Amino acid sequence: MGSSSAPISPRKLRSDLYSFSYQDDANTPLVISVLASLLERTIVRNERIARKCTWALSKNTRTCVFDCYQMPDLTIQSFLERIFRYTRAGPPVYVVAYVYIDRLCQINPSFRITSDNVHMLLITTIMVASKFVEDMNYRNSYFAKVGGLTTKEMNNLELEFLFLMGFKLHVNVSVFESYCCHLEREVSIGGGYQIERTLRSMCAREIKSKQNEERDFNYSCSSN
Repeated sequence: MGSSSAPISPRKLRSDLYSFSYQDDANTPLVISVLASLLERTIVRNERIARKCTWALSKNTRTCVFDCYQMPDLTIQSFLERIFRYTRAGPPVYVVAYVYIDRLCQINPSFRITSDNVHMLLITTIMVASKFVEDMNYRNSYFAKVGGLTTKEMNNLELEFLFLMGFKLHVNVSVFESYCCHLEREVSIGGGYQIERTLRSMCAREIKSKQNEERDFNYSCSSN
């Protein structure tokens, strides 16, 4: 189920996106490879800066919650593929998780993504993003097993993440699209092919539909 290193044509990507199934043994969504590449480069840059500036990776006791003292024997790509294999979270979930990661770094400027915290950060943001994007979700206890954690650890990571984010979890369509564009540029740098607009429009429609449902529900409640 690993992703191929060969360039993916727009036609093949379009076909994969439209035929994406939660049931079949589908190939790993392209966005997973893109996100893994982006995070790996970010970690290399952060750790290179840290070697030159001892203060660059200053420890915030609250963000230390993501540090993994017994790191999984998995690359970022393999860890993301494992999450996909067992949760079948769709492509929009990974885009929203990326938004959350970037937002976390902006809200907490001293926080840096490293090889010590990236795995716990990913399982947490993907779990929270799946609750925002998808109608049906696995319980925290299931995500805990996927991430090699206890349920208590998973619950604690989620709670700490929510407070670190100031509960700012809403992602509107324009923000979503801007992050898709950034991932598209990442693909262009790394592989010479682009994430199709199909991905952006498909994912944006899913989130737009969810927002409309929430607005209709809130309106009906206020009318009663």
